[in-house]
Parts: sequence; C-alpha cells; structure tokens
Amino acid sequence: MEYEPDFVHLTLGNLLHAHNQGATGTPQVARGDARNIATIYRNLHGKAALVLTSPPYGSYTHGHIRSGRDNGGGKIDKRHHRYSTDRSNLAHQPISGLLEGFGQILAGTATLLRPGGVIAVTIRPIRLKGELLDLPGQVIDTAHRSGLALTARHAALLAGFRDGGLINRASFFQMLETRRARDRGIPACATAHEDLLLFKRVHDLPEASR
Repeated sequence: MEYEPDFVHLTLGNLLHAHNQGATGTPQVARGDARNIATIYRNLHGKAALVLTSPPYGSYTHGHIRSGRDNGGGKIDKRHHRYSTDRSNLAHQPISGLLEGFGQILAGTATLLRPGGVIAVTIRPIRLKGELLDLPGQVIDTAHRSGLALTARHAALLAGFRDGGLINRASFFQMLETRRARDRGIPACATAHEDLLLFKRVHDLPEASR
C-alpha cells in the first residue's frame, strides 16, 4: 500500500526481482492512503500472517548526487531526494500528526492479521532541529494505543560487512547533516541501523504476556 506513484513503481520492480529470484506467492500492490487500508483490503481481513511497514520520516529522502567530479565540473545533480510534494501525504505532517496517522494505519492493519499474525515496523531515531527524537519509542506507544503489543525489538543494520568489520553506507546527505551538526557542537553520528519492531494484537497473546 503506497501513496506516492514513484514508490508504487519501485515496489512493482522489487516484486518482479523477487519473483525472478524464485519467490513464490501472489502479491498485491495498491496505490492509496494506508489510513484506509482496512477498507481497501477488506477481502484480506483475518488472513495476513505478516505485514511489513514503515512510517514516512519526512518529505525528503536520502537521495543520490552526482558531484562536479562525476559530471565534468557541472553543478551538483540531486536525484531521488524528494519523497513527496503532495501536502496530503503524512510525510508533511508534524510528529504529532504523523503518529496519529500511523496509529490509524496500525489499527487498520491489525484487522488484516490472522490469529498469531505479526506486524513488523522498521523505524529509526531522527533529528529535528538538531535534537535526537526517539521515534521508535513513540511508535511503540502509538501501537499500544492501537491494540498492539511489542513482542520483539531488533537492530537491522544499514551497513556492509567487509574484512570482519562493518562499513557504514550512509548517503551523502546523511554525512553532510552529520558534519553540520558536529560543527554546531552536537555529537551526531551517521545512522547505521534501523529498529525492527515486531507487534502482535494484544488479544492474541497469552494473558500473562499482555
């Protein structure tokens, strides 16, 4: 379920790649506002074993650049650095609005789960005006209010592994913002992981685990 057309096409490409690599199953992709997911996927109520999702962090993404040394001395060329220009997208909401909307998505998604089904959310801490925000913790609280219980929390590395060590694959923009923060005296580091949060519906858990 994706709001932005470009990411619908990206998802279709990923699914085709997975199929070519031997993945089985029949995928469905819909473009629309995921706050309406329970209605749009009403035929899947009570059938999903796993839902994987992530809230939009903002209207910008990490993106890619071609610098002067890459394009013959021309201007810096930015690509894929805008996620959304549509003001109706949750990506443009302040944190309170983002969490409220994501809570609606989680509550709707929970109706799709079969007994014992899992919702997996990838999320990372973010900086707003230089201050580090525990967005994973706020998503956990939001999920709880939506009738979901956290059952596991993992670190999903956004890094390569080479010669026995981790290689950070931070984008140019991540590194630039990290340097700017340090120049202002903020001890920032480039992100090398996301939290992977696993949720189940509260009423699917044993009484002692609720």
